[in-house]
Amino acid sequence: MSAEHPSITSFRAALERIGGRGRVVVLPESVHTAVLAAQALGCEVGAIANSLVFDAGGSPVLILTSGAHRVDTPTVAATLGVERLARASPDFVRRHTGHVIGGVSPIDHPAPVPTYVDPWLRRYDEIWAAAGHPSAVFSTSYDELVSMTGARELAVE
Repeated sequence: MSAEHPSITSFRAALERIGGRGRVVVLPESVHTAVLAAQALGCEVGAIANSLVFDAGGSPVLILTSGAHRVDTPTVAATLGVERLARASPDFVRRHTGHVIGGVSPIDHPAPVPTYVDPWLRRYDEIWAAAGHPSAVFSTSYDELVSMTGARELAVE
C-alpha cells in the first residue's frame, strides 16, 4: 500500500484541529472537476463545492461555489469592490493555498484567504469539497463549511 500524499495528511490534521466532522475520501483517480467528483461520489454536481481561487489585484480571493454554477467575475468583482477578479495562475494558487489547482481545499492554507460561499450549497444536506489533493475530497455541511472557513455568503451568478 502506498503512503498518503503529504497534502492529504496535512488536510486531515487541519480538519481535526478545527473540529471538522466530515470524512475524507481518497478516490482512485483525480476528480479535478465537479462533474468527475460527482460521478465518483454518486451525488449531484451541485453538491460539489468547487474551491476557486481568483487574483484580485495581487490578493487572493477564494470562492466556494456549487459545481452547478460558474462565477460571474465582473458582477462578483463589483460586489466585492475590487477592480477585477482574474483567473489565478497555478503558481499564485499554490503560493496562497499550498495546494494545486483541482485539489484546493477550503482550509489548511499558509495564511488566511478571504473566502466567500455560494448560498446555493445550502440546498444539500451533504456537500463535498477538495481535501488538498486532486484525488481527495471530504464531506461537510453548509453550516460546518461556513464555520470552518469564516466564509461570507456571496451570490456568484
